[in-house]
Amino acid sequence: MLLLQTIKADPEFVISRLAVKGFDGRETINKILDIDAERRRLQQQTDSDASRLKKLASSIGALMKEGKKEEAEAAKAEVARIKADTKKLQDALEESERRQRELLLTVPNLPMADVPEGKTAEDNVVEKTGGTMPDLPEDALAHWDLAKKYNLIDFETGVKVTGAGFPFYIGKGARLQRALIQFFLDEAWKAGYTEVEPPFVVNEASGYGTGQLPDKEGQMYHVTVDNLYLIPTAEVPVTNMYRDEIIPESELPKKNCAYSPCWRREAGSYGKDVRGLNRLHQFDKVEIVRIERPEDSYSALEEMKDHVQGLLEKLGLPWHILRLCGGDMSFTSAITFDFEVWSAAQKRWLEVSSVSNFETYQANRLKCRYRGEDKKIHLCHTLNGSALALPRIVAALLENNQTPEGIVIPECLRKYTGFDIID
Repeated sequence: MLLLQTIKADPEFVISRLAVKGFDGRETINKILDIDAERRRLQQQTDSDASRLKKLASSIGALMKEGKKEEAEAAKAEVARIKADTKKLQDALEESERRQRELLLTVPNLPMADVPEGKTAEDNVVEKTGGTMPDLPEDALAHWDLAKKYNLIDFETGVKVTGAGFPFYIGKGARLQRALIQFFLDEAWKAGYTEVEPPFVVNEASGYGTGQLPDKEGQMYHVTVDNLYLIPTAEVPVTNMYRDEIIPESELPKKNCAYSPCWRREAGSYGKDVRGLNRLHQFDKVEIVRIERPEDSYSALEEMKDHVQGLLEKLGLPWHILRLCGGDMSFTSAITFDFEVWSAAQKRWLEVSSVSNFETYQANRLKCRYRGEDKKIHLCHTLNGSALALPRIVAALLENNQTPEGIVIPECLRKYTGFDIID
């Protein structure tokens, strides 16, 4: 959530930056400012009445002692009137604060200056490329055909048991899945991240805290009886560990990693790009989350990018990093870098990670703060990244490593899988 003082300091700047995300914010920003003016007027009147009440209360006793009973009764009547008016003012003040917060929740985060302008994924900027493209024959199989050939993933039974987008992983496919999870967690541990195992459902407050609500309500699976949500990413419960917390500066940064299954409805997804593992409703992911001092968050962002790059290099996958344009960024992000890997049989790039800095946007919603050495309270910066999401990693590994003898397992995974090749 944007800080109100940021909006008040330069409304035109805020409106212009929101436009980079394709958000026409003028009407909403003007409403927020109008409500703020109303709120300040109500607060001033409330403060004035409180001061008046204090004076009247102290005068009643004096008037009674002086025998001025009639004047004392008039003062009592005035006190009763002011108290009734104050209650109305306080109700109006609470209502204006509620309306202001509701509007603030609908305003996206401001993209930082380095975010390129653009409306769609075609406008993203390739920042860096690495790895070696595999040399495969034209008749190389796509991962869904490889999965069937080697009995690794059963999409059809998943449809029968649950529905499309909920596959079964079988035999060596399941072991490969588990190997990747363990590899990603071990690498995060080596990089100084504390592993946590979070709940896989969260309450409404947590959804609002990290910005999934109200923006992505239609994409989340909702357990209506208990008003709980299945998590779309471990970012949500892990970041919410610090909701309503004041962290001593000496304890920063907080660096956590977590494995979780993730659920996304992906409403409106269709076509060839959703075939096989390309887009699932349930998938596994390892997430890295950081809570930082503002002055440290961009160096932390670079560390996170280097970590994800290192994972892809160890897996031997061709990769590139995209700096997302304003129109392709998330509601909550100040800047996002997507990592994509090359899918040799599909001949297309597949997104496997997003690494983002949210600056104070999530922290303001969460009330995630730290106490500085100056004893003052400051908002933290929050960051997160996929390290990594499994489905498209598996797709690329199967396709890129296929040989006439079988699918070769990357060296870094063999101690986890217990086999070198899928044959």
